[in-house]
Order: sequence, then C-alpha cells, then structure tokens
Amino acid sequence: MDEPVLAIEDLHKRYGDVVALDGISLTVGQGELIGLLGPNGAGKTTMVSIICGLRHADRGRVEVCGVDALANPQAARRHIGLAPQELGVYPIDSVRQNLSLFGQLCGVRGGDLRKQITTVAEALRLTDLMDRKAGELSGGQKRRLHTAIALLGEPSLILLDEATTGADVESRAALIDVVKGLAERGSSVVYSTHYLGEVEDLGAQVVIVDHGKVIAEGSVSELLASNGGSIVELIFDGPPPVFGGTRATSHESTVRVSVDDPARSLGPIFSELGSDASRLQSVEIINSSLETVFLQLTGRRYQPGEELDVTTP
Repeated sequence: MDEPVLAIEDLHKRYGDVVALDGISLTVGQGELIGLLGPNGAGKTTMVSIICGLRHADRGRVEVCGVDALANPQAARRHIGLAPQELGVYPIDSVRQNLSLFGQLCGVRGGDLRKQITTVAEALRLTDLMDRKAGELSGGQKRRLHTAIALLGEPSLILLDEATTGADVESRAALIDVVKGLAERGSSVVYSTHYLGEVEDLGAQVVIVDHGKVIAEGSVSELLASNGGSIVELIFDGPPPVFGGTRATSHESTVRVSVDDPARSLGPIFSELGSDASRLQSVEIINSSLETVFLQLTGRRYQPGEELDVTTP
C-alpha cells in the first residue's frame, strides 16, 4: 500500500478552556481530494495551521509525505502548498512579480519558474492581469492570486483554507475548476470550507468536522444514503407537540420530521398535529443535502457564521 501524503492521528489542541481539536484523525492518499467541511469554529483552520507548523499541537501525530510534521515542521513544509484564509500578497508588486518572488522562495528558477507561472496564471484566469499591481486587484482577483501562489513548486500536498472567502462568482468558479483539475492530475488536496454547496460541486470525499471532532466522512452519495433524507421542520409557539415514532425529533419549540417525500408527507403531518396546529408558526422543507446530513448528525441547523474560528496562537 502506498504511503499516505497526509496522516493525522488523535490530534488535540486547546486554547485555555476552548477545545479547538478533540482527537481528529484523517488520512489523505496520493491524488485524493478531501472536502473539509464544518461551520466556523469547528477546528478546520487550527488543524491546517498545525499541519503547516504554524501552531503547536498539544498531542497527536501528523506526517506529511512520511515526515513527522510536529517534530520537523520545516522539512514537512517543503511538501506543502498553503493558501490560508488571510490573503498573503505584496500589494505594491505586480501579479507577475508576486508569482516570481514566491516561486523563487519555493526553490523554482529560470525556465521552470516561467512555465509554472504561465500554468497557474492560465488556470486561475490571471493572464490578463499579470502587469497589474496586486493592490489594484478586486477581492476575487486577489483571492485567485493568493491561491495561485500556493500551487507554485508543484507541492505534494495542497491546503486551501476557506479559498473562496470574499470571492466573486467568477473567482469561485475558477477556484473550484482548478481544485478539480489538481486532483485529476494526481495532486493531494485538502479543501477547507464552510460552504456546503462547494463540497457538493467538488465531488470530493467529504470530512465533516464539528467542535473539533470528525463526525462523518465519505462521498456525498454515501453520506446522503446513511444520514440524508428530507426533513420537514415545524416551529411552534411554545413547546412542540409529541409526534409518534422515531422519525421526529424535538428541541425547544421545533420539531423535525424525517421524510422520504416531503410533498406527500405534509398532509399526514398536519393531521397528526390536531389542535396544536393553531400554534404552528412556520413550516420549512429541507431537501436531502449535506445540510440534512449535518442536521441529522448534530441535531441543529448548519450555520456557517455561528462561531468564529479560534485564531489565538
């Protein structure tokens, strides 16, 4: 069996009373695309930072291409291309100068560097912007340049942390296409995001992280088959009524009923309400998706901005 490009085992990280990582384990094989999904505060950025040696772990194991990334972070970083959440470009330099500088820092020189710059510029639709100062680019264009820098040097492992934050529609589409292409050409990519739709668009293996734990992993179709299904959510004025069977869960004023066919299920659901129907405030159908997977696993709606990710070093 080939050695994994990334192997994480029982990774823990705490900031005071805040548990950022609570025993995460993850393996990424050669050419594998992982969609790392979770709301802000789930621990995704902390994990990526530890892989790159930017933060220390409390305990656990991280190996990148066989290198112990916790004991020898500099050696591990030679195999990694990182595009973190925070933009890292020189605003007074042109797009071309930024790519050239960071390429040289990766150890790429001469004709090979020019070839790689051309390749990443074309992939991320930067060709017409090469002589423009980075500070004059739009937010989406800066995000594309930021990601292009991570691809220079042809790293074995590419870590894209919230790659489309603040990006426009064009930039988002370009980045998704690039990530798909990287995986098809054999690169190993960990794509961290809190946007459910992006993971579905990527067609990646999905790893869902919540409160510092991996709560589910598999393909989108596998997760939908095991935890999906549509949900009818009913919100009441006051405590919710009791529904029969195991298909319903209640929390505070909300009842969620798992259904196969929402349209056919609404009639029987309303009939079961009886006199409690007068207290019904809203009804929402949540069609089968990664959102319903998250809801089934955690008992709460997926809210990307519900928490701020821990960034204290």
